[in-house]
Amino acid sequence: MATIQEISENLQRGKAKVVKELVQQAVDAGIPAKQILEEGLLGGMSVVGVKFKNNEVFVPEVLIAARAMNMGIGVLKPYLQDDSMQAKGRVCLGTVQGDLHDIGKNLVKLMMEGKGLEVIDLGVDVAPETFVKTAMEQDCGIIACSALLTTTMGAMADVVKAVEAAGLRNKVRVMIGGAPVTEAFCAQIGADAYTPDAASAADKAVELLAN
Repeated sequence: MATIQEISENLQRGKAKVVKELVQQAVDAGIPAKQILEEGLLGGMSVVGVKFKNNEVFVPEVLIAARAMNMGIGVLKPYLQDDSMQAKGRVCLGTVQGDLHDIGKNLVKLMMEGKGLEVIDLGVDVAPETFVKTAMEQDCGIIACSALLTTTMGAMADVVKAVEAAGLRNKVRVMIGGAPVTEAFCAQIGADAYTPDAASAADKAVELLAN
């Protein structure tokens, strides 16, 4: 019989086909879908997140683990009642206006989804108004902004101002990150959180949405 531990271990190795088969076996054996999701798939992805943070694995390993997780979730979807599939919160994520880099943003998305958050990916070159409009329409608790260029960092300040102008400051938190971004810059523009890497961003998002 497939065990939760086997699902987690194969996910960490990025064995998508094996994970898919094991998840089906676990379902057939009567293990609750919610338990398979939380302990097997999200649990395994969480281990990958910690290893990534500690430089024990790198971007390619994260990507193949995420693919394995998504294959497993695909099998589970029909068995998860809507109430148990409720995400822990919703984040809208994007690279700020003028910046076309997306590798960091995509990693943050994977890590956040690995923590059970629902992520609306707005892509790159996202205008401040688009972040705010999406947060309002989709009921997001967090706006997460990425920038890789020092020249585009200023757009993060515009996002914070746009959130304030929309009267959402006490409802929506603004998270920022990217190579040139610092804790000092975060304080300077009045954003709620800065994190140095994708795994920390996911942890911080869970923490902010829980409060």
